[in-house]
Amino acid sequence: MSHLARSTDISGSHEAAALLVRSGRHAAQKDRTEAAVKRYPGMTSMQLAHATGMDRYMVARRLPDLAKEGRAHRGAKALCPISNITVCTWWPVAQGDNYTLAV
Repeated sequence: MSHLARSTDISGSHEAAALLVRSGRHAAQKDRTEAAVKRYPGMTSMQLAHATGMDRYMVARRLPDLAKEGRAHRGAKALCPISNITVCTWWPVAQGDNYTLAV
């Protein structure tokens, strides 16, 4: 079972998650999302998606993965100018500062 699918999800979700990892797309998506956070620090997931042309839901799913790996961290909440909702901002982790962050 993959962490990308909930234990209560149907088997197709688990198969899709496994394929995403096996194909290398999961790692590639994380790398692209990390690059976006570095290029546009302090943006919300929707702003990052809008600025890069990446799928908004893919970005929103990869950001917590990056946080767990110490490759990005959640910042203070801010009003997203696109969605007009207060949500967390995302920040890069400085090289050498990849210790476990409280998220």
